[in-house]
Amino acid sequence: MRQYLAEFIATFALVFIGAGSVLADSFTNGGIGLVGIALAHGLVLMSVVYATGHISGGHVNPAVTISLWFARKIKTKKAVLYVISQLLGGVFAGYLLSNIFTNINAGVPLLGEGVAFGTGIFLEAILTFFLVFVVFATAVDNRAPKGVYGAAIGLVLTFDILMGGSLTGAAMNPARAFGPAFISGIWGNQVVYWIGPIIGGVLAGLIYKFIILDK
Repeated sequence: MRQYLAEFIATFALVFIGAGSVLADSFTNGGIGLVGIALAHGLVLMSVVYATGHISGGHVNPAVTISLWFARKIKTKKAVLYVISQLLGGVFAGYLLSNIFTNINAGVPLLGEGVAFGTGIFLEAILTFFLVFVVFATAVDNRAPKGVYGAAIGLVLTFDILMGGSLTGAAMNPARAFGPAFISGIWGNQVVYWIGPIIGGVLAGLIYKFIILDK
């Protein structure tokens, strides 16, 4: 039970702070900016990964959990319950944000102007590939230096958002997109934030497991 609670709390924190920074940026007429939004996401992810890594593994993302399941690093029942916990954490964060900010989109990630549906999926897949590759390289691979995984994962998320934030919102996380969408009712292109991250994450996990990891 504590593992699922850890995933709920960690994902709640990520979505509350991450989506909250997007809403705060709108509230302050761009006072936070893309760099601030990227740092908010990256720093809170780094914090909760360190805080929950020894409890649940610090997945904080259905794409990470599903990638680990494909790589046979987590059992099916636990993976399903992790994903449910993460989605519920995202929904709870979206609910609280909708009661704090008058902008009732709850921080839903959206495709930028001129970004096609297919391009959005491709970008989310590429960005999530980098994220999950770093997860496997620093948190799964026993050869990695101890204690660096949280910082590395937080940094790659920050860099990904700096690159893709203005194009797709750079969610890289179905729970980050689902929670705010569930509360706001804004479902446009929601599938982008499921298909892209899962494809990119699974590809990264399988490549790392079968090509890079020692047998």
